[in-house]
Amino acid sequence: MNRRRFFREGLRELLKPLAQSIAPIERAAHELGKLELVGIPAPKPMQGVNTETYLRPPGALEEMAFRETCSRCGTCANVCPVNCIKIDTTGHIASGVPYIDADTQPCVACDGLYCMNNCPSGALVPTPLVQINMGLAAWQRETCLRTSGENCTICVDQCPLGSAAIDIDGQGIRVKEKGCIGCGVCQFQCPTTPKSIQVVPKGHMAGRSM
Repeated sequence: MNRRRFFREGLRELLKPLAQSIAPIERAAHELGKLELVGIPAPKPMQGVNTETYLRPPGALEEMAFRETCSRCGTCANVCPVNCIKIDTTGHIASGVPYIDADTQPCVACDGLYCMNNCPSGALVPTPLVQINMGLAAWQRETCLRTSGENCTICVDQCPLGSAAIDIDGQGIRVKEKGCIGCGVCQFQCPTTPKSIQVVPKGHMAGRSM
């Protein structure tokens, strides 16, 4: 083997691991390019904080302060009488801090408000019931049974705050912004698919007066 071929073959062997590591990146770029061609925008890299929003337990600080203050101890989840508070210990869901999935089990605004009154870190602040701000329920006219002539009143009947938060408005539903605490009971009880009333977490409404 002459000297030129010797060095060429040696260089090829040295570069094999690099080529193998680049191949998956090239395939991913190719797939993203195909998404763009069919009119689906390729995902852009996130900058700054996670923009996903979750329904937090009652009394929660503002989103970033809540994440920074919460110790992830699980006390709020352990004392909740209806087990509505969840924590993903892997940190993949809701940044690893307490959240509520209203479709699975909403907050019922229990008499003791145990989560906020037992939080050792200060991430949940004891707050009077009527001042709790977890989010705001949003009614969807298009799918609501009332707009098709049925006399459904489940969301109103089951609301822990009653008419202070939600009531009947002709063939529709009226959510009262100053009365709704965003507990998610209406969403959980709604019989339609998709849900005709859903809570928008306060983290999604940052900067808006609630």
